[in-house]
Amino acid sequence: MTAQIHVAVIGGGAAGTSTALALIERGARVTLLDADALGSGSSGRSVGVVGTQMTDPFQIELRRHAIARFRTWESRGLRFNHIGYLRLARTEAQMEALERSQRMQAEAGFEARLYRRDQLREVVPHLSTEGLAGGIFGPNDGFLDPYELCSFLGAQLRAQGGAVRQFCKVTEARRIPGGYRLETTGGPVDCDVVVNAAGAWAPRIAALFGQTLHIHAERHEALSVLLDRPLGYVMPMVMDLIDGQGTGLNFRHEKANELISEIHKVETAPSENPDAYNDQCEDSAREMLAELLLERLPDLPGARLGRGWAGLYPETFDHRPFVGPLDPAEPGLVTVGGGGGYGIQLSPVMGLIGADWVLQGRPVTVAGAEALLPTPDRNRPLREVP
Repeated sequence: MTAQIHVAVIGGGAAGTSTALALIERGARVTLLDADALGSGSSGRSVGVVGTQMTDPFQIELRRHAIARFRTWESRGLRFNHIGYLRLARTEAQMEALERSQRMQAEAGFEARLYRRDQLREVVPHLSTEGLAGGIFGPNDGFLDPYELCSFLGAQLRAQGGAVRQFCKVTEARRIPGGYRLETTGGPVDCDVVVNAAGAWAPRIAALFGQTLHIHAERHEALSVLLDRPLGYVMPMVMDLIDGQGTGLNFRHEKANELISEIHKVETAPSENPDAYNDQCEDSAREMLAELLLERLPDLPGARLGRGWAGLYPETFDHRPFVGPLDPAEPGLVTVGGGGGYGIQLSPVMGLIGADWVLQGRPVTVAGAEALLPTPDRNRPLREVP
């Protein structure tokens, strides 16, 4: 590929903007397209957590590259709230997994601290430790505003000569000699390569090219928790989930008198229609969150539930993202998506690997990234329809 290659990136969420920036930094000409405003889809409804407390070495390696990008962007003005990330363990087997995680994180250059059950309240004084064995804490982890992230990356892209076309929906696509023509509500776009980073809408974009992409739009709901008075400390991100085991409850500081909470689901529900789902938090979800919060944070000062909303996790069959061509015979059509509940924190490295596929024809940035290709054994329905 030459430096004059023109890439159209479809999707203005975290994955799309990250990929677009990685491409233009390597000399490509880039046009970023979104049917709405940047960050208005799945990314903008995320709680924006960035952490490294994983038990899989490949997941830690992905985050090593992602965190390096976040640090670079932070130096350029992106706000990153380093409140820390505490992952809870319920069994001794999970504690052993966290001990291995601590060693792997240290090798990757991350700081992580292990806490036994009787030490957890040193990190979160209001935490009930009933049923817990301990946890692992990353003091440098935290959260960012996902909408601000997408806007920041869009501005970086424009500053380097990229085109950002918001409210520009792709309605048709066809192959032309040497590339593709995208018909959009803002007129046609001719390009050499297309990157499908449309999040929950990615299967629809793939269908325009006659391809079948299995990305499951999983509903997730979040609530604010309002407090009568500040806690006297900053609540880190707390996650009750390790390798699919736990309630999935998570919560973190948002403001002095407010927390944000959601459930990282461990059971699969039917895929949602991204254009017609209920984007408000349903009563059943409010009740479940209230019960789990009362169990884990029983003594918060005057806590009550506030505003709620719903978003979509773009999930894959094996809960790892898709990065690469769906069809090896068509390397000019690259998929970057399916980050699920970890999409924000993985988006920088997904963008780097996506740019590798576009410009190099293979991953060169991250060892083992071929494992993220949407091969037939991975590109399968997450939930079989009866």
